[in-house]
Amino acid sequence: FGLEYDLDVYMIVAVNDFNMGAMENKGLNIFNSKYVLASPETATDSDFLGVEAVIAHEYFHNWTGNRVTCRDWFQLTLKEGLTVFRDQQFTADQTSAAVKRIDDVVALRSRQFAEDNGPMAHPIRPESYIAMDNFYTATVYNKGAEVIRMYHTLLGADGFRRGIDLYFQRHDGNAVTCDDFRAAMGDANNRDFAAFERWYSQAGTPDLQVDEEWDQAAGRYTLTCTQSYPPLPKSIPGVADRKPVPLPIAVGLIDREGKEITAAFDGDPQQEKGLLLLTESQQSYVLNGLTEKPLASVLRSFSAPVRLKMARDESELAFLMAHDGDAFNRWDAGQTLATRLMLSFAAQPSAPDPQDGSLNSFLDAFGKQLEDKNLDGSYRALLLTLPNESMLGQEMDVIDPDSIYRAREFLRSQIADRHHDALYSLYETLAANASANNEQESINRRRLKNTALSYLAISPLAEARSLLANQFVKSDNMTDMQAALMLLANIGGDECESALAKFYDQWHHDPLVLDKWFAVQAASKRDDTIDRVTKLTTHRDFNLRNPNRVRSLLQTFSINQVRFHAADGSGYKLLTDFILSIDGDNPQLAARLVSQMNGYRRFEVVRQKLMREQLERIAGSAIVSRDLGEIVERALQF
Repeated sequence: FGLEYDLDVYMIVAVNDFNMGAMENKGLNIFNSKYVLASPETATDSDFLGVEAVIAHEYFHNWTGNRVTCRDWFQLTLKEGLTVFRDQQFTADQTSAAVKRIDDVVALRSRQFAEDNGPMAHPIRPESYIAMDNFYTATVYNKGAEVIRMYHTLLGADGFRRGIDLYFQRHDGNAVTCDDFRAAMGDANNRDFAAFERWYSQAGTPDLQVDEEWDQAAGRYTLTCTQSYPPLPKSIPGVADRKPVPLPIAVGLIDREGKEITAAFDGDPQQEKGLLLLTESQQSYVLNGLTEKPLASVLRSFSAPVRLKMARDESELAFLMAHDGDAFNRWDAGQTLATRLMLSFAAQPSAPDPQDGSLNSFLDAFGKQLEDKNLDGSYRALLLTLPNESMLGQEMDVIDPDSIYRAREFLRSQIADRHHDALYSLYETLAANASANNEQESINRRRLKNTALSYLAISPLAEARSLLANQFVKSDNMTDMQAALMLLANIGGDECESALAKFYDQWHHDPLVLDKWFAVQAASKRDDTIDRVTKLTTHRDFNLRNPNRVRSLLQTFSINQVRFHAADGSGYKLLTDFILSIDGDNPQLAARLVSQMNGYRRFEVVRQKLMREQLERIAGSAIVSRDLGEIVERALQF
């Protein structure tokens, strides 16, 4: 955006013990060592991307946060949402825009959507707080970035740049508000963004229902878009009297041969750019003069942070997986099909039928993605990766971790069985032409190779262990070594224990790499994971006062949807024991850890009761910090 850094030297300090990723102090940025120290021997491809993104984020804060800063803490998203958007754009330019967009939406759906549907739901500009630290949230950061992205979508790159230029022209050197940013965007483009204020003051994720109607005789196609909010307690700020918000809905139309149809819906000039703007609770958009019903690709590039609800049959989703010209929607069609399939399996009282027609349709579509050599490796890897357990749980009325895990593992096993030879061939080809460098093509190849390996790890046990142990021993980079170690940790055996011991012996002197050793064990799907985590809390290298070490073990365990949610509640008790131990020294960290139990009311009745007991145990403790107390109180009152 033409914003030159205004100091002669860019100074940083790296800190091993730090709660945040980094901090943008003017003239001396503070970084968690995790986000600034890296080498190919010690850091994975994801680590390098994280370092690059966090450094970019703090560097960009020099203008969006320092030279123009917040009038008060309630305006936190003014600098954080905008700067997250800037670092997202930077990474998209440096790597792959499609892959980056998918990664960002996965993070949004996994974390922020859950936050928006729980006791800590709040607008991106909260109106009150007890502990401000609790509002460094996915809502303020990630949803805040999506709001900024909507300005960019509606105005285009040039219009957004005009708004940014006017914003700094008006406010350089000042402490301002979200309203000042919104006014600059509108004034620079002669647009009225008054209704956008609702995005800042309302809590919750809107549902977007899209219905279609086709009149063959008239050649008329109609899309009807309806927005609404799922219910939340009225006591949550930003819930009462919610009104429709402006929703930019990017739409493409595809004919039966997979080609784009160039046409504009009647009465909406924005549709000339493939963009509808929904401003009311419900609006309809009509397209005339067609000879066949088009297939609509809706919400391209995830143009608004909503839950899309649209009736699609399997054949339509499979067609979009193969032909959608929008990379995000092509991926999302596959995710929708996989989610639908796994939820149907999860609802069945008995084992799914391997001859199920829907299953076989999905496996056929998966095979076509697997064989598509025209796609870069990172994007192809995303197409071949199933939705995670957390995202599946969000689609259930009552979350049952056991049924989700069984359903997902069944589908993974069917993929591995049906496509074993193709997966093995792909893995062998990529492994034979591997390079340890950090060029984008090498990163793409590693990402695809290790995705194939994750399915091959479901092969007969002896074959899988040999394959994984071979990659671990021969790895010349941390990405491949960690991928093999994680998969070995899931299946156990002598090869696993040998690899864990060798990894520790080689890297115990390096704190950041040792964090990975703790994390792969905490993430394991094995039955004995909780016993192993408990034992690791007494390990000589575990330090309860080091946030990175705590996150690597306890936070990783808390997002292990299979073992954290053990039916006997042992996972909840273990986490609570350490939350209470941590709270006196590090309330911020304790508050972040307890958030994993915020959504307890959405779980089946046994786990709901067990989580609530631990929350009540915290609430009844003699001394509880403001940070921890606020979150626990809101969870219990939800």
